[in-house]
Amino acid sequence: MLPEFRDLRIRQLNRVLGPYMQLPKIPRPTQGWLRAVREVCGLSLADVAGRLGRKRQLVASLEKSEATDRITINSLRRVAEAMECELVYYLRPKCGSFEQLALHLAREVVRPDILAVEHSMALEDQAVGSVDEKIDEEAARLLKRR
Repeated sequence: MLPEFRDLRIRQLNRVLGPYMQLPKIPRPTQGWLRAVREVCGLSLADVAGRLGRKRQLVASLEKSEATDRITINSLRRVAEAMECELVYYLRPKCGSFEQLALHLAREVVRPDILAVEHSMALEDQAVGSVDEKIDEEAARLLKRR
């Protein structure tokens, strides 16, 4: 992706996801969101199954799948809709912003090469030092090229 388009895309993601980025991380209930919402709403497995036009065993299986990270997004969306809920799905960088994420990932790409060069130079008693600075410079250069 051209750098100018990457910058535009980062600004778009920041604008759209900005409000969500400020939310605290909310842990999923132990037995999953589907079961938690179903129970809070006073719905039985049979109630949700009836709304889906399926058997209660399928709903129980989907709840278990969601709690163990094995459910598909499509199935999760269908059950949520059956319970009059909306599935909200997005990715949020662990490190803060998308700019920071892009730089972090670029640093991971260039780090081995910089360390290898620095090691070779050190063996020849020509080590430059300031490895972190070199990694930052090369990561920035990489982002401009991609």
